[in-house]
Amino acid sequence: MLNAIIIEDENPALENLVSTIHAVADDVQIIATLSSVKQSIEYLSSNSSADLIFSDVQLGDGLSFDIFSHSGNRTPVIFITGYDEFMLNAFEYNGIDYLLKPVEKEGLRKALIKYRMLEKHFSGQHSMNNLLNYIGNHKKKRLVVKKGMENIALRLEDIVLFYTENKIVYVIDRFGKKYLADRNLGELEQSLDDSIFFRANRQYIININFIKGFKSYEKVKLLVDLTLSDLNHCIIVSQETAPQFRDWMYNA
Repeated sequence: MLNAIIIEDENPALENLVSTIHAVADDVQIIATLSSVKQSIEYLSSNSSADLIFSDVQLGDGLSFDIFSHSGNRTPVIFITGYDEFMLNAFEYNGIDYLLKPVEKEGLRKALIKYRMLEKHFSGQHSMNNLLNYIGNHKKKRLVVKKGMENIALRLEDIVLFYTENKIVYVIDRFGKKYLADRNLGELEQSLDDSIFFRANRQYIININFIKGFKSYEKVKLLVDLTLSDLNHCIIVSQETAPQFRDWMYNA
């Protein structure tokens, strides 16, 4: 029996999902239904018996991505939403598939087949724990950002830096173009590959592939020189972070 949790705050959508699950899989047991970010974090922080989670993305008190970044949960997730703009972000948070509302039988059947194939592979050749490690440690390769009304999928390798100003997070790519990010620097830092990106200070995260060099600044700090010479940004690594930055650069 496959133990599943559903996170959904709309009753019609919840009822549709439950009936669709029962129609395509008689071995899925729904052990809990949750309806908010807060409730889900509390539940998942103390319960780890689920094999799979079905989760809406947009809840009344925030995005469900916040649940998985704060609860420490590593259970595989099938994300469900009415908007496809979150698709690329979904795979950062234990996501193994992504379904659009209203959930249809064929789409759900394929998502469950995908889960079972992953489970079979990792339990047969390694262990189910390795599946969780694979999902939990998977680093995203793209980031959805905004340019006006447009949602754009940027390759992370093309991002020079992230910075915050007046509580807004901006992204600058290799061509010097600026975009808006919908997450704060702390959340971005957790999701990025730390062999490539470094949190220089409270304002900046920088990509090692666009660092020309660095030099001492006020004796105990470091001033970072980027390859994009026309960027008007002064990036200073603090005294406390300087040793870690040096190690990061020398061991890259």
